[in-house]
Amino acid sequence: MAQALALLDGVAPERIALIGSSLGGYYAAWLSARLGCRAALLNPAVDPARDLRAQIGTQRAWHDPQLRFEFTARHVDELRALDAGVPDAAAAARLMVVIARDDEVLDWNEMHARYRLAELRIAEHGGHALHDYAEHHLDAVLAFLDIDLN
Repeated sequence: MAQALALLDGVAPERIALIGSSLGGYYAAWLSARLGCRAALLNPAVDPARDLRAQIGTQRAWHDPQLRFEFTARHVDELRALDAGVPDAAAAARLMVVIARDDEVLDWNEMHARYRLAELRIAEHGGHALHDYAEHHLDAVLAFLDIDLN
């Protein structure tokens, strides 16, 4: 996160737009709170320190099972330190949160409770990966972030 902050140092908040999914949504929420910029959170993790504590140890990378890495208690502590908490009305106004009710990894009720003041898009289907993101959510996310691709 220090590296992300360094890269964005001096950039006006209105020129920053973040999109993060799952753990990336957790990170984007923290950056948004810290920098005052807009962010779209897609099925964002709410308490990864709690959820990932059971993963401490040697892990395999999902994209390359031959690649192994150590996930430690220090990583859990780092995640806990990045908890931006429930955003107040001003912070929530800078957030759009897309939540799939059928997310098979995270509890949609927790996401909804944490981000209830944000602009919410609750989808009945899409799963954790939001497999229909491009078709059903991308245009709304781009509009919220004031990104014009034309």
